[in-house]
Amino acid sequence: MKITWYGHSAFRIETADAKILIDPFLSGNPSWNGGWEGPVEGVTHVLLTHGHGDHLGDSLSILKKTGAMLVANAEICSYLGAQLGAGAKVNPGNHGGTVDCGGFTTTFVNALHSSSVSQDGDNIYLGNPNGLVLHFPDDKTLYHMGDTDIFGDMALIQELHQPQIGLVPIGDRFTMGGAVAALACQRYFRFETVIPCHYATFPMIDQSADKFIEGMKGTQAKVLTPQRGQPVEL
Repeated sequence: MKITWYGHSAFRIETADAKILIDPFLSGNPSWNGGWEGPVEGVTHVLLTHGHGDHLGDSLSILKKTGAMLVANAEICSYLGAQLGAGAKVNPGNHGGTVDCGGFTTTFVNALHSSSVSQDGDNIYLGNPNGLVLHFPDDKTLYHMGDTDIFGDMALIQELHQPQIGLVPIGDRFTMGGAVAALACQRYFRFETVIPCHYATFPMIDQSADKFIEGMKGTQAKVLTPQRGQPVEL
């Protein structure tokens, strides 16, 4: 598996059978200046955790250009599907559900956050936020937590899915901060590898992963803080 972080919560996941973008906030991302054309090359799937603009990002343009499959909650799929028109590949789900994406499955799990997008001065409700658990037949299980705080039922996510790779928000203010995120990883999960995200994007959130790295000391999980746009092999 190859994972590339583009800053904030935007990731590209490459396996033998799929090239996946999660929360592709690219062209408007102040911590990523590389545009979206490179990251979308060959993309087969776009997965979205919730409906905020810094997670929807360039999804509509990417889906129109690539014809990739959209995997998200029902409200986001309806919202973007209406703009994509007939023939769009739309694969909706919701909490507790698992959908076959062709080459892998996605399970929708809880996340403590909100989900809406501003349009013409109004906020459009885009369903409940999710974390996403990706199961691959011949690769490691990956859990993108989305935007969330710590919650006790993370223990059930571990029990049910046993994810080996965690993509974990740490920026504070809008998600859990680094120390709490480290507690979540230690108390509820047995990750092999953890990549922190949702930090160093805007001035209002934490600018480094230092608190998370400090909190993860002494654990068995390997903490990776890759450079934006530089793929890592797992």
